[in-house]
Amino acid sequence: MGRYIAFLYGVVSYLFFFATFLYAVGFVSGVAVPKTIDMGAARPAATALLVDIALMAAFALQHSIMARPAFKRWWTQFVPKPVERSTYVLFASLLLALLCWQWQPIGRIVWRVENPLAAQAILALSFAGWFIVLTSTFLINHFELFGLNQVSNNLSGKPMPEPLFRLPLFYRLVRHPLYFGFIIAFWAAPTMTLGHLLFAGVTTAYILIGILLEERDLVDLFGEEYRRYRERVPMLLPWRVRM
Repeated sequence: MGRYIAFLYGVVSYLFFFATFLYAVGFVSGVAVPKTIDMGAARPAATALLVDIALMAAFALQHSIMARPAFKRWWTQFVPKPVERSTYVLFASLLLALLCWQWQPIGRIVWRVENPLAAQAILALSFAGWFIVLTSTFLINHFELFGLNQVSNNLSGKPMPEPLFRLPLFYRLVRHPLYFGFIIAFWAAPTMTLGHLLFAGVTTAYILIGILLEERDLVDLFGEEYRRYRERVPMLLPWRVRM
């Protein structure tokens, strides 16, 4: 019965994540959702700035701390190992939902593309960034990344396989195509407000810090194989590839 409950918990966590992810696409892009990054009651700029930074800091701290191997070793003393990843995904999704709900717009325009065709092209570029994000997760095992493989294997009584070092498609061009997609999605905006600029700037800084922490873990996991990969493939921009 515990395995079935863990499986149901993993599925619900995944579905909540995916719904939140789709909402976040509309939130940042400014389409198809009731509240976007530039919508909401006007607040004093200082108040909005403090609220928005607090929301992003909460998301970043959860994302980073719960991903650290030392935290996982401590955390799995209380949370069963098969649902550890699903719990991480659930917490991240809840904080992302909170960010979208409580985000305070700062509406001063930084730039606005007036030409309709150019604006549509920039919006299409933003969606291309989201496509790269989602595709990258499937290239490295989407369902393991978001906890479904763990609860499925637990249900069937199979152990999780050892991690393999693979370089599918985008990963032969850059080491972090998922993060590259996020940066495109956040910055490709036909209309850039101060609030959107704050979001894009802080999340980009967080991505760069996150890459440093993640690569340290990957070197610990894969050793010399990852060091050689890091030497020949660029981090984010595909301008230095030697296969």
